[in-house]
Amino acid sequence: MSLFDLSGRIACVTGASSGIGKALAAAFADAGALVVGVARRAPALAEWVEEVEARGGMVAGIQADVADLHTVDEIAGRVAVPFGSPDILINAAGVNLREAAADVSPDSWRATLDINLTAPFFLARALAPAMRERGWGKIINIASLQSERAFPNSIAYGASKGGVAQLTRAMAEEWSRHGIGCNAIAPGFFPTELTAPVFGNDEAVARNAAQTCIGRNGVLDDLIGPAIFLASTASDYVTGQVLYVDGGFTAK
Repeated sequence: MSLFDLSGRIACVTGASSGIGKALAAAFADAGALVVGVARRAPALAEWVEEVEARGGMVAGIQADVADLHTVDEIAGRVAVPFGSPDILINAAGVNLREAAADVSPDSWRATLDINLTAPFFLARALAPAMRERGWGKIINIASLQSERAFPNSIAYGASKGGVAQLTRAMAEEWSRHGIGCNAIAPGFFPTELTAPVFGNDEAVARNAAQTCIGRNGVLDDLIGPAIFLASTASDYVTGQVLYVDGGFTAK
């Protein structure tokens, strides 16, 4: 097996019906992994399954809401049915309600933290025992520029993503001695449903691109290599890290 080979690995990707989750779930299947995609929207999830199977990927879709914390153990059990318990977990489901601080309600605060921060912990905890038994596993969380920077109208989102960075380090401290690598990818500005308000503003798009060292915003393919690295044996001595895939935005 080569360092970056995912053949035969079993991966679970949340948020697989759109955006980063969909792109990575498809890329992992293309790389030979058996992929279980989890998402709330059944029609979009079924479309993803059909697309990937049409080009020979082995995938399954599980319709579920990972933010419903009372069902996380049930979801973990369902995820293990198609191919077995996952070797790899990518926590890509997320939400950004883009509310000013004065508009954040207890419900919207809780909803943001539940899906962005709390669900990744409880799903990882449910799947970690099987990884520990094998002596190998990979957990990849999706952090954000807002794990480090503060942006307007994102106080709940920023708090949740700051938490993801620390959660990733805490996961590594807890599980890496058992062979489970725990890392996070922090994307820069990428066109997804979550960032549609930003990419709908040409001035903001140009401004964000100019703030990178590379001089452009990201495209989803830019995330595939880093994700495969963190999901493969190539990263077996890398854990507790947040990898910023942002074209150098945070370097300036």
